[in-house]
Amino acid sequence: MLNRNPTLQAIFPGSSTLTILRTLNSSFTPIPDVTGFGSSGSLYAQLFYRGVEQFYCTADSCEQDLGSGEGSADWSCHDLKCTCRSGTSFCGAVKATDLTLIINGLGGTLDISCDAPSDDGTAKCAFKQDMISQVFGAAGLALNGCTFGECIGQSTLNILSGKSTAADESSRGSSLSGGVIAGLAVVGSLIALALFLLLLGWLVQRRARKQGADGLDRSGGVTIAWSDVSYFVPQSSGASFFHRRKADAADNAKVILDNLSGRVVPGEVMAILGPSGAGKTTLIEILAQKHKSGRVTGGVTFPGVDDRKLRVGFVPQQDVLPPMLTVHEALLFAARLRLPEGVPDTEKHARVDDIMERLGIAHLRNVRIGDGEKRGISGGEMRRVTIGLELVAKPAVLLLDEPTSGLDSVSAAKVAKVLHALAHDPENPTAVIASIHQPSSQLYHSFDQILLLAHGRALYSGPGGFAPAEYFAGQGIPIQQGYNVADYLLEVASDPPAALFQLSNKPNGFSSDPAGVSSDEIEKGVTGQSPSGLGSTTAVDVPELTKRSWFDKQYHQATFLTQLQVLSGREWKILRRDKTLFFAHVGISCILGVFCGGLYFDTDITIAGFQSRVGCLFFVGSLIAFSSLSALYNVVEIRPLFLRERSASYYNPTAWLLSRFLFDVLPLRIIPTIIVSSITYWMAGLANDAANFFKFLFILVLYTLAMTLFNFLLACFFRNGGIAILISALTALYQMTYAGFFVHLNDIPPVLRWLQWLCPLKYTLEALSVNEVGSGLMIEDSLEGVPVNVSAALIMQTLFGFGQNNYYRDVLVLFAFIAGFGVGVIFVVWLKVRERR
Repeated sequence: MLNRNPTLQAIFPGSSTLTILRTLNSSFTPIPDVTGFGSSGSLYAQLFYRGVEQFYCTADSCEQDLGSGEGSADWSCHDLKCTCRSGTSFCGAVKATDLTLIINGLGGTLDISCDAPSDDGTAKCAFKQDMISQVFGAAGLALNGCTFGECIGQSTLNILSGKSTAADESSRGSSLSGGVIAGLAVVGSLIALALFLLLLGWLVQRRARKQGADGLDRSGGVTIAWSDVSYFVPQSSGASFFHRRKADAADNAKVILDNLSGRVVPGEVMAILGPSGAGKTTLIEILAQKHKSGRVTGGVTFPGVDDRKLRVGFVPQQDVLPPMLTVHEALLFAARLRLPEGVPDTEKHARVDDIMERLGIAHLRNVRIGDGEKRGISGGEMRRVTIGLELVAKPAVLLLDEPTSGLDSVSAAKVAKVLHALAHDPENPTAVIASIHQPSSQLYHSFDQILLLAHGRALYSGPGGFAPAEYFAGQGIPIQQGYNVADYLLEVASDPPAALFQLSNKPNGFSSDPAGVSSDEIEKGVTGQSPSGLGSTTAVDVPELTKRSWFDKQYHQATFLTQLQVLSGREWKILRRDKTLFFAHVGISCILGVFCGGLYFDTDITIAGFQSRVGCLFFVGSLIAFSSLSALYNVVEIRPLFLRERSASYYNPTAWLLSRFLFDVLPLRIIPTIIVSSITYWMAGLANDAANFFKFLFILVLYTLAMTLFNFLLACFFRNGGIAILISALTALYQMTYAGFFVHLNDIPPVLRWLQWLCPLKYTLEALSVNEVGSGLMIEDSLEGVPVNVSAALIMQTLFGFGQNNYYRDVLVLFAFIAGFGVGVIFVVWLKVRERR
């Protein structure tokens, strides 16, 4: 058989002949060791160059089938061993072309495929072995002019006449590789787990809805009391961290609140007054049981109820609302998540309609809320919507932090009217506490109780109206006739006489309060005016505040599946109404796909062309790494809304993450990736096979998921979005360096080489390259006049150091990155992304 490979023909221009002798059954050969060598099923091959034997090979356990029929045949033998004849042309005669090490290193499985003989009796065959295939491609070493013969005894021929010696064809049928089976098992397990969890969620949801809603019609009716509440924040000093930890709080902390006590009963509205920095917001947040960064002492309780399941409404200073939803949709979103699961949806709609009527925003039902970029409702209307989000949950106590700040007098009066009506509801009276910065005279007189703070201490706590002015007049600070009482109190608190603070230290303070309340009780704030007008001087015994654990369990009214449904509905509405982001991603993907495809249009199969192919794959991977930065920005942008809703126990953080995954990753990450990849793939002329194309898309989708989750992790971990974006960009540059395209990985110094194993783009580029050469890509080129016809796998290993059999390994590694980043995101969101004031 004559060898016609152009590369070998250029190096060894003489005639080469390969003789292969296979022994089917040693007992059938006419003359042992002459017409047949070795045991049954063995093979003996010799290669002659210019009539001189160069090397010989042996193999055993040979099997044969008839291939595609019509005279073709395929052989497969095992335990291949080859031996070079030293001093021959192939084996040392010329040092530059010495193939001794390569030939002696041949081993493993030998496959020989032959087509049906042509009219002249010769056929084309291929000599296939792992090392040979790496050099000459998957087709192996091509052989032309092959002739066939058989030496067998006549008696044996007569016995075996009509019988086939081929192995059972069914035993050689195609089978799935271990990697494919493992991948299908993983995917199947994930699908089964998802279906199981979906079924479990549906059962829990169904059971909760059948139980109905207990106590839905009741709201308010709860007293809030606090005793000896103090708050300290640490101050930086020259001491070390450990010394600061051990130091006493009084020596290394700033006192924000100092020994405050008080009580508000249902049917009362308390206004907390004081200049800026007096501690109004801090007290409101402590009463609302918000996480504080400093140290809190004292106690807050709700006598007679279980405060673990108590609904305390808290309205912050800032209106953090979803701008793309209408007023009705925002309130209905809160109702579906904050009212019990068993409440029918019709009752939730009715509750929302009632709240909108009471707040005077019914005419804004279908108006989008808007934000700074897209104008929607006014600031006063936003404030009322924010209050409505708390009222819709039927809170037992309502706390508001400066609800009238930034509003005109008319809007502030409307807000005050709503609060007064809520507190004095004859059926469901509610305790309402609001910090007020600078109320008008009309607004001031709508409050039942006043708590005046200065430097974190209470100057007055008692009935509102003119009672505070009468009290301070008794202390030698008279009010001018016709002067606004609120302005007068702020002036007193701005520069209070030291005697006002010293009064609280007297065991028996004098009484100047119409209700006969001592000044000591006034300063500590233990008094409260009941709806009937009777004063109360009884101090409330409340337990000490304990530091809330990160793992405190939140009680959610809606089941997990309902939370996911409602969150998904909101995300879908936002995506459907704000189409600019989606169409921007799709449009840019099309443009970049055409640009990249045109840049690498119809690459050839030369060595330089193969470099361009890998460059194309590298460009697509780098594009995904940088385009995933938009996922980071989206999380940073929506973070304040998530913090507010999580602190109010709207939903489980995991439900929020799943909804973000479904309506951010799928439409804004995966679809654009498929578009840019598909356009680039066919324009660049990559492997023209459907299987290779879908494997190409599969790898890029995995990499997209990994990078999206990585950017989610950065956005959740860092409060500062600028830092997160900087780290993400630097990480993308690191991946480009260690992907194996710019620098050969084996040339990197060992002290830095290990970083390649932490680079997702390295595994992505390797899998894409292996997929490309796995299609049987052959390099046809010439080097200094010598024709080169070798497998692209050899060039890939030489130039980039990628392993030919690493595709499924890379797939599993990318899955590991996805799992690791996903678990990291869940962990960080649960433990770190929470409201802390």
